[in-house]
Amino acid sequence: MNRVKSAIAQWQHEMPTLDLLPMEVVGYLKASQLVTRSRLEAFFKPYGLQLGEFDVLATLRRSGSPYALTPTQLFEALMVSSGGMTNRLDRLERAGLIVRAPNPEDRRGTLVSLTEKGLGLMSELIPLHVENEASMLAALSREEQQTLGFLLGKLLDGLEGESYDK
Repeated sequence: MNRVKSAIAQWQHEMPTLDLLPMEVVGYLKASQLVTRSRLEAFFKPYGLQLGEFDVLATLRRSGSPYALTPTQLFEALMVSSGGMTNRLDRLERAGLIVRAPNPEDRRGTLVSLTEKGLGLMSELIPLHVENEASMLAALSREEQQTLGFLLGKLLDGLEGESYDK
């Protein structure tokens, strides 16, 4: 029996009149997030990357050529603290995966760009990453994955206070 089922069974015994469905669903979300994060961290480790560093590289890669964004654009896309972003950028720059250069459109600003090495790593890594994610979802059919994606999107919109019209 997994931890969520076990905890719900205990609560049902202790408080049989309580509607435990919300606790069960949130418990599954939390447990899934922990397992998913652990698997992603293990996947990126052989590449010398932490999950947050991969997120920076992936954000730059998906931005399209010339694969460059300002630190503010990265910060907003990744929703991390500015200190956390600086640390990630420092590590990636030391690894030769990004370069920071003056922004030609704003002389006070900086652009963060993928290097050839960074672009090559992402070209190799993204298909493998998607395969890894597919393996994490293998217990679900394609249709179930689509339904889960839809429902999680709806939940997230609700949590963020947006309407959901689909």
